[in-house]
Amino acid sequence: MINSDFPMLQDSSNDGQGDTVSLSMSVSELDDSGEGKGKKKRGRPGKQGAASKKARRSPVDKGGRRANGVAHHNGEGTDPSTLFEVVKQGKSAMQSVIDDWIESYKQDRDLALLDLINFFIQCSGCKGTVRIEMFRNMQNAEIIRKMTEEFDEDSGDYPLTMAGPQWKKFRYNFCEFIMVLIRQCQYSIIYDEYMMDTVISLLTGLSDSQVRAFRHTSTLAAMKLMTALVNVALNLSINQDNTQRQYEAERNKVAGKRANEKLELLLEKRKELQENQDEIENMMNSIFKGIFVHRYRDAIAEIRAICIEEIGVWMKLYSDAFLNDSYLKYVGWTLHDRQGEVRLKCLKALQTLYTNRELYPKLELFTNRFKDRIVSMTLDKEYDVAVEAIRLVTLILHGSEDALSNEDCENVYHLVYSAHRPVAVAAGEFLHRKLFSRHDPQAEEALAKRRGRNSPNGNLIRMLVLFFLESELHEHGAYLVDSLWDSSQDLLKDWDCMVELLLEDPVQGEEVLGDRHEGALIELMVCTIRQAAEAHPPVGRGTGKRVLTAKEKKTQIDDKNRLTEHLIVALPMLLSKYQADAEKVANLLQIPQYFDLEVYSSGRMEKHLDALLKQIRVVVEKHAEMEVLEACSKTYSILCSEEYTIMNRVDIARSQLIDELMDRFAHSVEDLLQEGDEADDDDIYNVLSTLKKLTAFHNAHDLTKWDLFKNCYRLLKMGIEQGSMPEQIAVQALQCSHYSILWQLVKITEGCPSKDDLVALRRVVKSFLAVCQQCLSNVNTPVKEQAFMLLCDLLMIFSHQLVSGGREALQPLVFNPDSTLQNELLNFVLDHVFIDQDDENQSMEGDEEDEANKIEALHKRRNLLAAFSKLIIYDIVDMPAAADIFKQYMKYYNDYGDIIKETLSKTRQMDKIQCAKTLILSLQQLFNELIQDQGPNLDRTSSHVSGIKELARRFALTFGLDQIKTREAVATLHKDGIEFAFKVPNPKGPEYPPPNLAFLEVLCEFSSKLLRQDKKTVHSYLEKFMTEYMMERREDVWLPLIAYRNSLLTGGDDDRLSVTTGTSSTSKTSTVRSKRGRPPQHKRRPEEESVEGSWVMRNDTLQTPGGLHTPQLTSTVLRENPRQAADHIPDQVKFVRINSLAMRLMEDDAEPIFEDVMMSSRGQLEDMNEEFEDTMVIDLVRIYRCPELCFRSSLVHLRGLMEDDAEPIFEDVMMSSRGQLEDMNEEFEDTMVIDLPASRNRRERAELRPDFFDSTAIMEDDSGFGMQMF
Repeated sequence: MINSDFPMLQDSSNDGQGDTVSLSMSVSELDDSGEGKGKKKRGRPGKQGAASKKARRSPVDKGGRRANGVAHHNGEGTDPSTLFEVVKQGKSAMQSVIDDWIESYKQDRDLALLDLINFFIQCSGCKGTVRIEMFRNMQNAEIIRKMTEEFDEDSGDYPLTMAGPQWKKFRYNFCEFIMVLIRQCQYSIIYDEYMMDTVISLLTGLSDSQVRAFRHTSTLAAMKLMTALVNVALNLSINQDNTQRQYEAERNKVAGKRANEKLELLLEKRKELQENQDEIENMMNSIFKGIFVHRYRDAIAEIRAICIEEIGVWMKLYSDAFLNDSYLKYVGWTLHDRQGEVRLKCLKALQTLYTNRELYPKLELFTNRFKDRIVSMTLDKEYDVAVEAIRLVTLILHGSEDALSNEDCENVYHLVYSAHRPVAVAAGEFLHRKLFSRHDPQAEEALAKRRGRNSPNGNLIRMLVLFFLESELHEHGAYLVDSLWDSSQDLLKDWDCMVELLLEDPVQGEEVLGDRHEGALIELMVCTIRQAAEAHPPVGRGTGKRVLTAKEKKTQIDDKNRLTEHLIVALPMLLSKYQADAEKVANLLQIPQYFDLEVYSSGRMEKHLDALLKQIRVVVEKHAEMEVLEACSKTYSILCSEEYTIMNRVDIARSQLIDELMDRFAHSVEDLLQEGDEADDDDIYNVLSTLKKLTAFHNAHDLTKWDLFKNCYRLLKMGIEQGSMPEQIAVQALQCSHYSILWQLVKITEGCPSKDDLVALRRVVKSFLAVCQQCLSNVNTPVKEQAFMLLCDLLMIFSHQLVSGGREALQPLVFNPDSTLQNELLNFVLDHVFIDQDDENQSMEGDEEDEANKIEALHKRRNLLAAFSKLIIYDIVDMPAAADIFKQYMKYYNDYGDIIKETLSKTRQMDKIQCAKTLILSLQQLFNELIQDQGPNLDRTSSHVSGIKELARRFALTFGLDQIKTREAVATLHKDGIEFAFKVPNPKGPEYPPPNLAFLEVLCEFSSKLLRQDKKTVHSYLEKFMTEYMMERREDVWLPLIAYRNSLLTGGDDDRLSVTTGTSSTSKTSTVRSKRGRPPQHKRRPEEESVEGSWVMRNDTLQTPGGLHTPQLTSTVLRENPRQAADHIPDQVKFVRINSLAMRLMEDDAEPIFEDVMMSSRGQLEDMNEEFEDTMVIDLVRIYRCPELCFRSSLVHLRGLMEDDAEPIFEDVMMSSRGQLEDMNEEFEDTMVIDLPASRNRRERAELRPDFFDSTAIMEDDSGFGMQMF
């Protein structure tokens, strides 16, 4: 039986008959005979065999040092070469260190054990040392309490938590030390009922400490000790089995050959092994029940993770003893842990078990009980946990097909489309295991040969296509391919089989691919080709293209050559078969961009190139869909690259196609212009289809020599003059003209343009801008939107930035929009962007929109707003135009909040003062609109007024905390606001308030952003507009003026008069500040009352009594009522502690001392900047009013190594909602850093944390599975 206290030590002496002090258990001398041979004589109480031996010299007699330089502690100093230092430095081989310690143990086990005890104490970061007197005379709890007092309170770090390679290595060496110690002592010393009892007793006591460092270090040591004992137990079990077999073999011999002496030796050996096994099991039970069952639910996640990681090791090493439900239940329960680190350890521990197919029967009950939880963890918010959960589910599937239901599998299937690649790849492995790994390759190959197929993967590819169609995520084929790429690469690269399925007719026994199946197969084939050729994940997965290794580069080249070699021949045939299907053709035309185009010439495959060009021409002739035409244009562009020898051949084919299209376009335009209003549908179709093809080609090819702009301009002019041009023709003509202008600009910028070239281009741009401006009033919305986007783009391109970078010669091409054009652009935005959904539905002539159409419409409106915002940001449109945009911020926050916020940020960077003027102008516009709607007598409690004030508050938050930086801008804003409030006098007379006086209430929101001296200046400016009569009025109509004056005089919203009652409504905080903040000797004028006058900034009000010394606070906190402890603290001590805390609060980098607060509402979060200056005052007032409570709070906070950062374990994790954090950018600029209060999930700091893991209350929980341990 292992006691909770240390076994009391015998005082070593030469004759071996030392006195015993409070002996708690019998101690025997060690007998090391036969130790090197693996056979030992057990040291038992009462045996005197070793007592008669000649005593060896103690290490003390050898100069105080051992062979390895490890010193003992005799109470007279500490040698720097301790066990801790040796392990920390890691320069000595661990086995030699342990061998030296064992040698010292044999000579004097008391001092050797003292070294080992101090090793654990020092590894915990404790500066104290256990002396020999303490060891003899003090109980376990007393020694640990004494060591607790030796901790350094200034730092919460200890070796296991310190960063850096040295301490990472120390953790490894620490674990290795324990493992090697048990391995080297496993034949004799661990059975002496002394060393292991002492160590386990020490670790049990330390693991129950409230000091985190003790608990963490001792738990790690105990768990590694347990792992080492499991290895010993496993070896004993193996030796027992071997001994039993030898005994059975010897006993089964005939009587003449049987050796009775050998049988007796084997029986004695078996008995000895059984006794050893019993002792080891006793030790392991002590560690498990005394430490593990408490620490696996410790408040610290790292400690819980250590326990779960090690129990997984025990189950794997010694499955016969540990792999049962009595131990598995701890892992199952911890799957619900709130920390991802612990959940991750659970999953990895289970993976090692499920990997071994032989262990699966023992896991069957556990699988049934916790399968649902494991499957749900595939959706864990921690991606690492989700990945490991998917891998565990895959192992469960591998172990038993029936373990997972169809619903369980479907929960994993859809994760192949996850944007997080490791999750998707793990789900791809699961999908591969479920769908593709059950087939017999040899049977599939034989079946393929019978059917005349070259590849045996036909059925697997059909199955993949079916899965893709059933998932109904056809735009994410690239994600599916990428997920399966690592696990099913051979299948995905079987392009021969894919082409075979597409081109050849099905043989007997094969199902016919339907139209949807063929389209899906083509899409997947294109995705696999892209993945092989580019060798990186699709867009949206990963952080970008990574550098390929030499092996990956070689694989990429080989794959590209192989797909080129095969598909160069097959692609023309595929295009020929599917030339009428726009979607299939558009996908197939993406393939040439992944070819190695040199193969056409090096492989003498020009005939296949001609066949490809012929098919592309046929596709262009047959289709008018922009997706198909753009694919054809891109393919021509790739094939015409100058680096390939096939360029000339492709260029000729392209020129012939363009010539034919241009002739057709010219004739159809002439016919349309001549017939005018009498043009029929055929004429319109001819123009539109040809114009679409030319526009698509003009996007990627320079067609300026065909002068497309001329005919397009004629079409646009006719449409403007006659008003009868079809909208599709107008849209395509605008786009084609735009491309023509851009190609002309490219030519000019790349060469040395003449003056005539610049004049000609300027004339073209000017005429086109005029046409676009006229199109803004077109009745067709698509035409107006196209004209608006092109206007914004061209104004950006031909702005003042065109001449930057040494291109001053292009100055004639610079266009600046006049006020008329700016107003038209702004009105377009207001009419087409800031509209309600109902208005949009009506504008679409009653068409019923589904969700996808709504999203598309919103995306289009966001593009329109972004295009106009760029003009403001780059100073092309005057900044005051942004006022109409800013005022929509609150109303349309969900749709355009990010765009408006970014525009505001960029405009402030351009010109802070002009930006402030624009902000106040937007508020004035809203106020004027409200006056027009409700009249001069506003209801200040209405939602409309509150909305304006809320918008002003949001604007104020964007100025940030750096008042020096925004000083002039904020002052200008107040000046404009004051002028606006008083500029219109009341027609009834001067005794009546001005109509705009209520605007001052809105202006109050910006008062907190003024410096103290600027508040005086602004107040003086306000007084210029005020009469003596105004200053004396207190009626409700004058309350906005009262509130604004008060905000300027007192320096905070908390001190101003109530805007509803006209009486003082200072908050509780402000009252305390006013009472305690001013010296009683004299009164200050209101103008001088500010933060500087508050008692926070004064040191003379909190003076420490000279004769009183601040007591030293230690981390020695026992399990007693903290309130009772605080009651014994003298009031003077409390006052001193309050003073120290007050000084700490005034430090810039001080952390919050009191309870953490969860900012649950957006309003609380947004007000952080406004209330920042009051935070210290509020906290200090709380200290002053409740010294006992705050002293206890400080006591808890200052014990740096205690449970300062512990969090509840099984509490659900609540992710912060978007609404709480969406305004963070709005509040803070990049020049400031604000530490948000932490979650309220942490326990209250007002009282000491109770110890939930009392070692006397060992958990005997049989509710899980009712199984016995061992």
